[in-house]
Formats: sequence, structure tokens, C-alpha cells
Amino acid sequence: MQLKGSKIIMECLLEQKVDTIFGYPGGQIMPLYDALYDYQDRIKHILTSHEQGAAHAADGYARSTGKVGVCFATSGPGATNTVTGIATAYMDSSPMVVITGQVPINLIGKDSFQEVDIVGVTLPITKHSFFCRTVEELAPNIRNAFKIAASGRPGPVLIDVPKNLMVELGEYEASLPMEVERCCPPADLDLIRSIAEEINAAEKPVIYAGGGVIIADASEELTQIAHASDIPVITTLMSMGSFDRRDPLSLGMVGMHGQKEANMAVHHSDLIIAVGARFSDRVTGDTTRFARGAKIVHIDIDPAEFGKNMRYDYCIRCDVKSALQSLLPLIEKTERKEWNERIDTWKKEKTANSQKLDPDSIFDTINEILGDDVIIATDVGQHQMWTAQKWPFRKPRTFISSGGLGTMGFGLGAAIGAQIGNPGKRVVHISGDGSFRMNLNELATVSSQNLPIISVIIKNHTLGMVRQWQKLFFSQRYSATDLPDVIEYDKLASAFGLDGCLVRERDELIRALEEAKKSGRGTVIACEIFIDENVAPIVPPGEAINNQLLTETLV
Repeated sequence: MQLKGSKIIMECLLEQKVDTIFGYPGGQIMPLYDALYDYQDRIKHILTSHEQGAAHAADGYARSTGKVGVCFATSGPGATNTVTGIATAYMDSSPMVVITGQVPINLIGKDSFQEVDIVGVTLPITKHSFFCRTVEELAPNIRNAFKIAASGRPGPVLIDVPKNLMVELGEYEASLPMEVERCCPPADLDLIRSIAEEINAAEKPVIYAGGGVIIADASEELTQIAHASDIPVITTLMSMGSFDRRDPLSLGMVGMHGQKEANMAVHHSDLIIAVGARFSDRVTGDTTRFARGAKIVHIDIDPAEFGKNMRYDYCIRCDVKSALQSLLPLIEKTERKEWNERIDTWKKEKTANSQKLDPDSIFDTINEILGDDVIIATDVGQHQMWTAQKWPFRKPRTFISSGGLGTMGFGLGAAIGAQIGNPGKRVVHISGDGSFRMNLNELATVSSQNLPIISVIIKNHTLGMVRQWQKLFFSQRYSATDLPDVIEYDKLASAFGLDGCLVRERDELIRALEEAKKSGRGTVIACEIFIDENVAPIVPPGEAINNQLLTETLV
């Protein structure tokens, strides 16, 4: 069947069961948008305010649903505006396909209007990039892009399509989606048995769960092993929700801003079982002093991670779900009462002020009014760490945040993608007044799409995390961090057709959340807190993770 290239692209997207595209049209991708007109009843297009917002939305959609997110952008600045979103997805192993328009092939290399070598630009931040030279390449490149994005360790793939290929005729023959290569049972069963013996013999083991647990849908297997062998579980930022935070064995986040009990458990352990984690510098601190008395088992699908950041005693290159399923029958039922009681001595009881707005009362109140069954999307900074520390994440794919790249401005676009992908779920966007300013234009998308997203902004009049570092490590020389108080959040929200308010006390926050819950409208709630509220604990840079500065040290 002969079709224009633009329609071949759309038919291939239907093959991949794509139901949503996030994007922004422009000159070189216009033929593809013209073809999209005929597919409106089958594929929803979400017009964002900016291409960066579209990329973040596709990412948030992917992380919250487990599907491949799809983003369209035109050439030149349209394509380069997606770069931060592509890099964010790459660092956090989020599956995404970005299709960009390009100037016609006969104009390439001539500094044509809006010409950029986007394949070259994105080469280090994609799993693969395709430049289509003929209309015959369109279908195989798109099919391969989806397979690559979702296979193994997921990530973004870019397809750059010159405009002339979108209007040329080519042969199209329908095809089933290519099989995703992810599940790979461990090849060395003797190694599995040896690792099981180490787990059974350990007196002070810790499971260190990374984002790979969520990607592999292995939360159930992780929970079964932890319960069978009474092993405490620590999680990375990317793994929040992989293990129920209300479970007695959950120690919460590990690392620079991790819970004291998580960091101390690692420091005193005799066995670390790392599952789908990459030993980020934000987790390990000084690697020479990280878990020095422990053997390390590293399970990951990406062999490049073995030994890259941290030594190991055993490694399994495997889909983590398959590895845990292979281990589970060999794990002995064990009670580690003494080890878990010792960990309990490192836990600190939380005290809350009933009316004052501070990080504890804000998150307690949101949880009280909205419950546990919500998706949280954050930007980056103090509010992100407070969210990870204080929110009781109970299920996978409910925490959407930029971990590896630390992208301020990520949260609102990601919340939009998560809400579009999960229309029956409550989505809450947590931001700081610094991050929020970066992409607040996406409030227009929230409004135009009638999305009931609640944006809660921790308003402390400063770039909070930068100021905290300046306070602790730069002799309180506050350079370019304090923010002028120029935004009236109620008026800002109203200008976008949304509800909004500024609250200073807990009762005001309760009323605002209850109203937002009842109205079903997009809402912006700014919560004013003290400028010097700090994220605690914090491990100073270059220190071992057991050497934390605690709350009382930061006053």
C-alpha cells in the first residue's frame, strides 16, 4: 500500500499502540501534523506550551504507566528545546521516542532556516538516534526505535525526519510490534545458589533497591524476599514506592539526604543486596568508606554498572524480576530480630507543630486530605528531598522525579504526562518557588486540558537547596539565591483559568486542599515557610554516609 511518509509514521505509531502524543508543531514537522488530523479519533495529541514541557510530559507518562512516551517537535529550536527532557529521561532510564522534523535533505548542511544537527546534539543522551534518509527507512526505524526504547535498560530514542520524506510516497505494510527484550533468566544457576547461601548466612543484610525494581515490575518479588528473610530495605530516589514505606522493614531513602536508619544500616551491614541500582555518588558518598564491612551482591540488567562506581563480590547480569524469582525458592525463612532491633535505635520520632507550616506539617496535611493513593511529581531541590523523606510511598510508579540529571522545571510537565496517562488517579505536583518559575507556562496546558492537577509550591523566597549549601559550606555568603517576592499566586492561577491561593497556616492548607479535591479543577497552592528550613539529614560532600549532619546541627 502506497502512503505518504507522514501517514507511514502515524500507522507505525498505531502499530505500537500509541494512544497519546505530546508535542508542538512547526514548519518542518507540519506534514506530520497534517497527517495527525486524520488520526484524532485514535491518537490524542497534547499541545504543551513549550517543547521542553512536551518532553517532560512524555517522560512522566512513561514513568507512571510503564509505556513508551512519545513526543513531537519541529526542527531547530523546537528540537533543541527537547534536549533537557531527553537527557532527563536518559539519566533515569525512562523509555521515550522523540520524533523531530528536519529541513529537506537537499537543504541539509547549508545552514538552512531552523536547521540543527539534532542527531549529533543528542548522541550522548539517547540510547540510539535515527536519521531517516529515504521514505523506505521510516517504518523500520520507528519500529526499531520503540523496541530499543523499551528493551533492556530503557531510555530515549530520537528519530529525525527530513520534511521531504513526510510528503513522498512509500510502500507501507502493517506489522506487529517487535518483541521487547527485557526478561532474561539468569544463566548461571550455581551463582544464584551461592548468592542465596550468602543471604541465608548473613547476620546484618540490607536490600538496596534501585529504580530497576520499578522498571522490571519486580516490587512483589522484592517484598517476598524481604519478608521471607526479614531483611530491611533501603531505596534510592528512583525506587520510592518499590517497597511499601509503611512496611516495618522499610528504612526509606539512603544517601546524602537519606534517613539516618537507612545510612547507618548500610554502614554496619555485612551484606548489601543491590537490586537494579547504580551506586550513584548521591547514595554512596565516599565510596572507599561505603559498607566497608559488607559483601556486595549487584543485580542489574546493564553490565556497564558492574564495578563502575562500586566494588562487588557477586554480580548477576539479568532482568531483576527474573533474578529475584530465581532466588526466592532458595531463601530460607529467617528472623533477624537482633539486627532489626538495632536499626530501630537509629530511628527518630517525628514531632509536628499543629498550626505552623513547615515541611512536616505540609506533607502530613496533604497525606491526611488526599490519602496515600496519589501520584506525586516533583521538581528538584529541597522540596524534592522532603517529598522523598516524608511521603509514605506505597506503590511503584507513584513518584515521578528527576534523579540523575536533577532537572528544575521537570515536575509540572511530568505531572501533566502522569495525569494524561492515569486519568482516574489524583496527581499532585510538588515544587519550590525557584523550580516552579522555570516552566510555569505549562499551567496553560493544565487549564486547556482540564486537568485536576494540584500544584503545591513550597514558598521559602529562595533557591532553597543552593542557599542551604551556601549556609553550610560557603560561610553564609548568600549569592544570587534569594528570590524577589513578585508572584501573586492567586492572580497567576486565575490568569490561567485555575484556582490558586497563598497559605501560611495549616488550617488554610486544609481548606485549600479540600476545595481542590472537591472542585476537580487545576489548583495552585503556595505554602509559605521559613526561609531557613533545611533538609536534614545531609551528608557533606566527600564524607561517608554515616557521617550525617542532623537537624540540630543545621540550626
